[in-house]
Amino acid sequence: MSSCFSLSLSLSLSLLFFFINFSGTESAPTYLWHYCNATLYSTNSTYQSNLNTLLSNLSAAAAATDNTDGFANATAGQNPPDRAYGLFLCRGDVSTATCSECVTTGTQDILQRCPNQRVSTIWYDECMLRYSNASIYGVMEQVPGLKMINTGNISDPTRFMQVLGQTMDDVATKASDGGSGKKVAVEEANFTSLQKLYTLAQCTPDLTASDCNTCLRAAIAGLPQDKQGGRTLNPSCSVRFELYPFYNASALAAPAPPPSQVPSPPPAPKGKSNKTTVIIIAVAVPVGVGVVLLFLACCLRQRKVTKPYKVVREDQSSVNDITNAESLQYDFATIQTATDNFSHQNKLGEGGFGEVFQGRLTNGQQIAVKRLSQGSGQGVGEFKNEVLLVAKLQHRNLVRMLGFCLEGEEKLLVYEFVPNKSLDYFLFDPEKSKQLDWSRRYKIVCGIARGMLYLHEDSRLRIIHRDLKASNILLDSEMIPKISDFGMARIVVVDQTQANTNKIVGTFGYMSPEYAMHGQFSVKSDVYSFGVLLLELISGKKNSFFYQSDGGEDLASYVWKNWRDGTPLEVLDPAVGDSYSRDEVLRCLHIGLLCVQEDPMDRPTMANIVLMLNSYSVSLALPQQPAFFLRSRTETSMKELESDQSASRSTPVSINEMSVTEVYPR
Repeated sequence: MSSCFSLSLSLSLSLLFFFINFSGTESAPTYLWHYCNATLYSTNSTYQSNLNTLLSNLSAAAAATDNTDGFANATAGQNPPDRAYGLFLCRGDVSTATCSECVTTGTQDILQRCPNQRVSTIWYDECMLRYSNASIYGVMEQVPGLKMINTGNISDPTRFMQVLGQTMDDVATKASDGGSGKKVAVEEANFTSLQKLYTLAQCTPDLTASDCNTCLRAAIAGLPQDKQGGRTLNPSCSVRFELYPFYNASALAAPAPPPSQVPSPPPAPKGKSNKTTVIIIAVAVPVGVGVVLLFLACCLRQRKVTKPYKVVREDQSSVNDITNAESLQYDFATIQTATDNFSHQNKLGEGGFGEVFQGRLTNGQQIAVKRLSQGSGQGVGEFKNEVLLVAKLQHRNLVRMLGFCLEGEEKLLVYEFVPNKSLDYFLFDPEKSKQLDWSRRYKIVCGIARGMLYLHEDSRLRIIHRDLKASNILLDSEMIPKISDFGMARIVVVDQTQANTNKIVGTFGYMSPEYAMHGQFSVKSDVYSFGVLLLELISGKKNSFFYQSDGGEDLASYVWKNWRDGTPLEVLDPAVGDSYSRDEVLRCLHIGLLCVQEDPMDRPTMANIVLMLNSYSVSLALPQQPAFFLRSRTETSMKELESDQSASRSTPVSINEMSVTEVYPR
């Protein structure tokens, strides 16, 4: 018995040691992405020497036994032009050893992937490392960013969206508070009886609670809502959710209280105790080994589960490749051939800035070409710079600019082609509107909100669209909304850069009262337009419909009356049918009424709107009677301004019409 036990114990311990060593070989950090700025330093320069010192210091800081936060920042050098700044952040649940290994790998890897770059960032699953020639400590940065989407679908998207919104709201709040010193939190929630949702949010600890919260909310807004998992990685924060545990929950749990004094157990009876102990050990050890094997099998299975990920570099998807305007320039003959010499058959629409044509390049790629009207008064160099800036704005809910063409007086803008035309093509047609069930309309609303949030807050420029409407929302092959014409004013209208303007541009009915009457515009002007668009999506009626049928009343007033009288669902488009969420419709109506309040201060921001659409835990203010104008009064005001806006007004019925966008630097 003794020899048998010794053999069993020896074999079990050997197997256990083997699997521990085997699992240890899997601890190499998992590379995700890197970003290199185009600013270079010279070999053997002072900056390179400082950078090497900086990376060495960061590696040493990660290995320090007292670095329990998994975060450190450092600088190297004295003179600002050549001084190097850097920091790292390890995922909140990884061990000090894993953190150290990840940072050490990153300090070597980043120099290989970004040679001679003054500004670089690298992400692994376990840590993030970045450096710059400017101070980055305590500075919130959301770009460049990486988004990863688990391609697995969800069985009940509506229910999942509610659970995800609530849970991500909770985890962001906990992480922002940073009560433990680390600005990291995890949260779990039951999705179904068999599935649990796991979420994690983390900021670099150098951020203020307010900046951390802002960063996390923006990151959450970019997460997919109908997939089994997704993550957003930014320089200052990260969020992730999955339907399986992807973090070590025990490492993030609060420390357990000290054990209370428990009386010693009574002595075991003599006699057969030794034999019993041997039997227990002989049985327990193999069982323990079996548990270890099962655990490793689960780990390997989990690794396989994480494979079907699609990387979406929304904020910087092709920015690294766009270093100058010439990289975006098309030859005029190429565009002529693609559009069949701008034939009438290829014409998609016409707006205030020119005509729009469909085309196909020689490689088969479909494009949309805007042939700008002559006489914009902008120089070639300035035009190229503006195109370069706008082309770097990348988001799945914005129409992507591919490039431009200049030849003589010709100025052409080349965009991706969006096949399903515009939202108004479906929404205001009695038959086609039936293709827009409530689920699809709700996704369109959320997509437009995320795109506008990007323009207002998350992009490298702050952009006020000033002509957000149904005809400027294009729909791709999957009916994903894409905001169009968001950069036209910056590219073409060079004198509209102030917060007050005499050139009132846009579409009547979508314009906020302070803009239509006084020329005052802001991000809250876009919020007003979004509110009108939201009410149109719910009702299926154009805002202008009510001027023709109801004595000057507008859509917002019509919705308000039904809301006030307790009959809000009366405004719902009959084409939606019976398959809709009553709570979602009411919440969208509530948000729409808040957006069209007369006082801009009473309107929510796009960040608030995205949060309200994704989380039912956010309480909404009570709406008051919205702003509206009698038609005759507004027409009079518009006629007074007609001479200033005639060159910039857009045609509201065009399929792919132009609009005016206001852009100004942060």
